[in-house]
Amino acid sequence: MSVQALREDEAPADRESLERQMIELGEQARAAQHVLATCAPETKALALHKAAAAIRRRADEIKQANGEDVAGGRQRGLSDALLDRLALDDARIEAMAAGLEAIAELPDPVGRTLADWERPNGLKIARVSVPLGVIGVIYESRPNVTADAGGLCLKAGNAAILRGGSESWSSSGVILDALRDGLAAAGLPEDCVQRPPTAGRDAVGVMLGMAKHIDVIVPRGGRGLVERVQSESKVPVLAHLEGVNHTYLQRSIDPELARRIVHNAKLRRPGICGATEKLLIDRDAVKTHLGPIVEDLLAAGCELRGDEAICGAESRVLPAKAEDWDTEYLAPILTIKMVDGLDQAVAHINRHGSGHTEAILTEDDAAADRFCREVEAAICMVNTSTQFADGGEFGMGAEIGIATGKLHARGPVGAEQLTSYKYVVRGRGQTRP
Repeated sequence: MSVQALREDEAPADRESLERQMIELGEQARAAQHVLATCAPETKALALHKAAAAIRRRADEIKQANGEDVAGGRQRGLSDALLDRLALDDARIEAMAAGLEAIAELPDPVGRTLADWERPNGLKIARVSVPLGVIGVIYESRPNVTADAGGLCLKAGNAAILRGGSESWSSSGVILDALRDGLAAAGLPEDCVQRPPTAGRDAVGVMLGMAKHIDVIVPRGGRGLVERVQSESKVPVLAHLEGVNHTYLQRSIDPELARRIVHNAKLRRPGICGATEKLLIDRDAVKTHLGPIVEDLLAAGCELRGDEAICGAESRVLPAKAEDWDTEYLAPILTIKMVDGLDQAVAHINRHGSGHTEAILTEDDAAADRFCREVEAAICMVNTSTQFADGGEFGMGAEIGIATGKLHARGPVGAEQLTSYKYVVRGRGQTRP
């Protein structure tokens, strides 16, 4: 099935037809993955470099398609945060290409000996990394996920079925074409990366039942999408949940440093999952630290909401509602709470956080160590912005998402996290007594 034919307005007429097409996609992916899993690391790297070149070559085509997507998003009333996620400009297109090149240059994650040992009977046992197989990625809004997810899956020897949202359908299609260009140029099957014949919700439902054809599902989007996938999927799920992220501030931190970090953590790009959504501040730091932070954020157009104690200390802060403490805004809105020390801060985070990214600002090393031990989160940060919660910033080239669960992978999911392992046992004729 050619990528060019995969248009939203050419959706199958009925569920039965869609299921047949999806099974065909799955069979093609399984066959292509076998070739990819056994090819040389240099071949995968070549495919990624060629895909990066194709993205640069197709930049004007990508921008034209993206313009259509953004215009459609405005007509559908998407929020400014979602429109920001959707939009691609020259810098973001170049970042996609550079990300693929960075992935290409990473050490190959497949075939690594993770551990080995010899038994008293002479058996030599090794744990060796292998691809997961066929990965289904379901995501919303951000067309660059097509490049990141496709590139990472390829690097780890996995075929990918990429179901982007309808809002980014045109942009994602051109980016997918570029990935397939790269595969073809390296002599690999183009079917290593595919997408369903429609962006409709029915395609998601079919994917979730394709346990014979898909080995892992990775949902990347809002709580509604992730909860649907987790509740309906017959395929194992590697979940990327929302980022209800906190920055906790202690008095020992330099006020100017705290001011810069909080401003960046909230406002650098408020629409990404690594943005800080809540600020916790110790009672004894309110007089010395809160005012400048509030001044900066308000001047930049950020709406501030707070508990009763914060509103009493700062009249410019609006009263928070109960639901604010559990909300991922993805917008220039920040909720602030006064706490009485580390124990209260950790308890609040573990009750209201989403397990994504949590930060502490402090000069007390013991407090920082306790925070990192006791907070339930995939990523813990000390004296830096939560906006660094990103696979590219971690040196992974890119990420397929931030896994907020505790099984298999946790935190940024890069190429290495898209592998499993097998055991290889070598003997010299031993038989078990």
